[in-house]
Amino acid sequence: MIRTAAVVGTGLIGTSAGLALSRRGVHVHLIDADESAARVAAARGAGTAGPPDGTVDLAVIAVPPGLVAQVLEQQQRRGLARAYTDVASVKSPTALGIGCGLPHPDVFVGGHPMAGSERSGPLAARADLFEGRPWILTPGPETSPAALNGVLAAVALCGAVPRVMEPHAHDRAVALVSHTPHLLASLMAARLADASGDALRLAGRGVRDVIRVAGGDPGLWTDIIRSNAPAIAEILEALAKDLAQLTRALHALEVAGSGEDAAEDAVAVLRELLVRGRDGWAAVHEPGGAASAGEVTLTVPLAGRPGEVDRLLHAAQESGIGEQDIRLSWSRAATGLSASLAASRLSAESVRRRLADDGWRVSVAAVP
Repeated sequence: MIRTAAVVGTGLIGTSAGLALSRRGVHVHLIDADESAARVAAARGAGTAGPPDGTVDLAVIAVPPGLVAQVLEQQQRRGLARAYTDVASVKSPTALGIGCGLPHPDVFVGGHPMAGSERSGPLAARADLFEGRPWILTPGPETSPAALNGVLAAVALCGAVPRVMEPHAHDRAVALVSHTPHLLASLMAARLADASGDALRLAGRGVRDVIRVAGGDPGLWTDIIRSNAPAIAEILEALAKDLAQLTRALHALEVAGSGEDAAEDAVAVLRELLVRGRDGWAAVHEPGGAASAGEVTLTVPLAGRPGEVDRLLHAAQESGIGEQDIRLSWSRAATGLSASLAASRLSAESVRRRLADDGWRVSVAAVP
């Protein structure tokens, strides 16, 4: 049972953790080298600004990866908490950093909530930021059961889904699904920095989606990427080969008088890349795809009335279901049109209730 907690670092993630825990009745203390940030977080309801008088049940170290080991050691030496976790998006350097000099390695559990925003700071924080999202835990061989249970309890209070991973496996995974995409978004956004006004006025949802995460804090992301550089470099090297092949193909299409065979080869390279891209998109987005393991499909029958689909899309999005997680299908056997919504196991019941309250008939099936 977690009754008291301390959050060290009141940025987006730390303040969101404070809001989530406070909402569930935990007394949270907010600590930050920038006192104004802690006070803003407190004003938002994330807890009480300032350190506790005694020892709390759990301390959440919410600082950049390069500072986790240092801050963790400082707080353990002052006896801040009975158990500790962090929220840094890189785990291996942290694991190495706490291997020597840490007073109590047995009460630390590495952690990383897979949630965030391109915005930063306590004003961007949300109490529901972690709802239904994976929260990776990387306990070491010396981690005590009591510490792990305490962190698991806090993750549950935040509404997240705990998953245990080995630190190096975690870092390779986030290099692929988070860190490298952030760099690619930044590379594309950098191309737009000196674009003409005419070009920028044409920018629509497509390019905005591509560059959205590039709006993140450059200082924080420099620390994150520096901490996970080898894993990111490996992915970028593979991407560089793809880009080189694609560039050669495009130049082959550009050159006037290129042979028909050369043009066909170039088109085949282009098409093969687009097909692979669509397959990767489907692996992330399609219900039943690789990323959907452990999800729940909610099915809503539709009558085909005008405006009905738009109303359902709005209701689903209000319930936290993204447009990319909604599919429409038609079946004569199923008597017409229906919508399938992919939700996490943790959030599925609350989504079902909210849709039912709006008058929708919803059936639920777990994805094996």
